[in-house]
Amino acid sequence: MAVIVAITAQFLSQHYGTPAMLLALLLGIAVNFLGEEGRTVPGIAFGSRTLLRLGVAFLGVRISFDLMMGLGVQVILLVIAGVLATIAFGLIVARFFGHKWRFAFLTAGSVAICGASAAMAISAILPKDERSEERLIFTVMGVTVLSTLAMILYPIAVDLLDLNDLQGGVFLGGTIHDVAQVVGAGFTISETTGDTATLVKLIRVATLAPVVLVASLLIRRFAEAPVGEGSPPILPSFVVGFLVLATLNSLHLLPPFVVEALSSASRWLLLTAIAAVGMKTDLRQVLKVGGAAIALLIVETTFICLFILLGVTLIT
Repeated sequence: MAVIVAITAQFLSQHYGTPAMLLALLLGIAVNFLGEEGRTVPGIAFGSRTLLRLGVAFLGVRISFDLMMGLGVQVILLVIAGVLATIAFGLIVARFFGHKWRFAFLTAGSVAICGASAAMAISAILPKDERSEERLIFTVMGVTVLSTLAMILYPIAVDLLDLNDLQGGVFLGGTIHDVAQVVGAGFTISETTGDTATLVKLIRVATLAPVVLVASLLIRRFAEAPVGEGSPPILPSFVVGFLVLATLNSLHLLPPFVVEALSSASRWLLLTAIAAVGMKTDLRQVLKVGGAAIALLIVETTFICLFILLGVTLIT
């Protein structure tokens, strides 16, 4: 059932131009009764956990360090600084919106790194409680909607600010949350902008593994797990898979057809996983997260936008 929802979401996305991740989530929520009782429950649980981790691991084949180095050290450092600064900013300001560190890290990490994929990876290492899935669903919905708006509005901003192709590519790739929307925004301006934006975005994706690794170590060391929950693993298996595939691809040890196959598999696995997560979710509970959570996401998105824009104007 999760696969059927994912295929339907992809079909609608191709024909109506709506993000497939958002469609899979909404369609999954529409049939959430399938995740509550009946024969489909074990399969949906498998999709929302195991397929999610496998999909994140396969993301590693998109990383090629030699291509990224072509952008220059200054750009790479700017993008990495943007990721770390956004996460730190989210952790600091969340308290003013009435949220604790779990939700702060989840939202800030998804905004800083790669949207829905990062949200699902980070959620996998956070200690679980009764509201874990609500926070994940809200974050995926929020960053996907904001990323879609950014895909439309940011190219207009690039034109208004009179940024050149390189500056525009760094800005778009360094600020828009999801990879698909980065590609869409970049190539609406020019091929050079699109290529640059995609590479910059992949630098952000490459930070996923080290961020999750460091976070899992800190959580294991300092966070108190809820009753009945063990500590997160020191090194989650999907992070190991991500790092191994990224290294192999960077060393050109993977044939192009394998890279293409695993990249496509990653997208379908994550799409199926988010459909399954939606099928386990009660939308009424998600909406209880409240307006403060929406405001937090918007503030974090605004922060990374201004941070990268300032950096772009200073170094290029």
